Amino acid sequence: MNQTYASSEPSRAEVDRLAGAVVIEFGSPMCGHCRAAQPLLASAFADHPRVRHVKVADGRGRPLGRSFQVKLWPTLVFLHAGSEVARLVRPGDADTIRQALAQIDAADA
Repeated sequence: MNQTYASSEPSRAEVDRLAGAVVIEFGSPMCGHCRAAQPLLASAFADHPRVRHVKVADGRGRPLGRSFQVKLWPTLVFLHAGSEVARLVRPGDADTIRQALAQIDAADA
């Protein structure tokens, strides 16, 4: 699991070309909901070490978040081979995150 937000966000074209299982986490280091979700994410990702985790600092005028129509933080977009498989907005428990991770991780097995 990635602990820090990327210094620059990838383009949508780059995201669409990503191979394998990837989770893009849209949020902000200042967001209370985002900080509260971190222990849940750490717990869930512990069972899925092969899944790539990309943290994107989202905000006004940030094109990647707009391309995914992100409205609330954190928003987790679960991708397999660049295609969205699942999405969670403000997840409240690690089991829900684990279930979504299992969907994309199993596709790579």
